[in-house]
Amino acid sequence: MTDDYQFPAVTQLAIPFFVIAILLEIWLVRTGRARGEFETKDTLTSLLMGTGNVATGILLGIVSLTALLWLWQYRLLDLGLHWWVFLAAFLLDDLRYYWYHRVAHRVRWVWAEHVNHHSSQHYNLSTALRQSWTGLFTGMFVLQAPLVLLGFHPAVIAFVFGFNLIWQFWIHTETIGRMWKPIEFIFNTPSHHRVHHATNPRYLDANYAGTLIIWDRMFGTFVEELPEDAPRYGIVRNIGTFNPLKVAFHEWIGMFKDALQPGLTPRQRLGYLFMPPGWSHDGSRDTSETLKAAYVRRNPEEAGRPGLPAASDAGIAPAE
Repeated sequence: MTDDYQFPAVTQLAIPFFVIAILLEIWLVRTGRARGEFETKDTLTSLLMGTGNVATGILLGIVSLTALLWLWQYRLLDLGLHWWVFLAAFLLDDLRYYWYHRVAHRVRWVWAEHVNHHSSQHYNLSTALRQSWTGLFTGMFVLQAPLVLLGFHPAVIAFVFGFNLIWQFWIHTETIGRMWKPIEFIFNTPSHHRVHHATNPRYLDANYAGTLIIWDRMFGTFVEELPEDAPRYGIVRNIGTFNPLKVAFHEWIGMFKDALQPGLTPRQRLGYLFMPPGWSHDGSRDTSETLKAAYVRRNPEEAGRPGLPAASDAGIAPAE
C-alpha cells in the first residue's frame, strides 16, 4: 500500500462557499433581514487572519505532516481506505479535536495560539476565518499520533478534518437561532458555539465541540445558551486592536513577558506557560474559575446552574 495518498483539500475547495456565505450574511444583517453585527475593520482583520493561516499552513504544515508520516512506519495496523475507515477517522478525530480545544482553553501555552480566534467582539461568519498563524509551535499535532499508530493514514486524518473545519464555519453566526432538537442534541450548532465564544461567566470554558456536541455532554462541559443571558463576545481582557500582527502574537508576547519577569521561581515561570489563562503567581489576576465564583457571589440564586459553581465552591457560607 502506497504512502502517497492524495485527497482533495476540501477546505480550499470550500473557499468560494465561505465568501458567498459571508457576503449573504452581511446583506441579510445590513438590510435588517437577520440578526447579527458586522464592523468593517473587524471583518477585514478576520479575513487577514484567515489568509495568514492558509499561508503558514502551506509553509509550516509540512513539518507536522512529515512527523506523522515518519510515525506511520510504526503503526500497529494498516486500516486502508474502506468507507468505514473514513467514518471512524472522522469520529475519532472529532474527539481528538474536542480534547485539543479543551486544552487550548486550559493551558496558556496553547491558548497563546488559539486566543486570536476569540479576539473579535463580534460573532459572524467572518469570525470563523480568524485563525491562528502559530498553531504548529504548540506541538499539539501530537494528539493525532494515536490515530496514526492505530492505522489511520495521516492523509486520511487531514482529509476528514477538512470536513470538520467546514462544519465549524457555518456555526459562527447569530442569524440562526435554535435548530431542531435532535440536531441540537447531537451536533454543534450556532447556539452551542455562541456559548463557546461568550465571555459571560457561565459560558466560560464550555462547548468545546468541533462537529459533535455529544463530547461536551459526555465530559461535563456542555452549557446551554440562555435567552436571559445573551452572549457577550470577545475575550475577558479585550485587546482593542485591528492589527493582525498584534492579534496573532499578543498573547505569546504577554506570556513570555510574564514568565521572564525577575524574581520568580522556576515553578512560577512554568506556571505562566502552562497553567490556565489568567493564572498569576500572586493570585492578582482572574481565571475563569474566579470569575465564575465572583458571579455566583453576586448572584447566589445562580449557584450550581450549568457552567457555574455551587455556593460552597464560590465561597458562600451556608445559611444558619
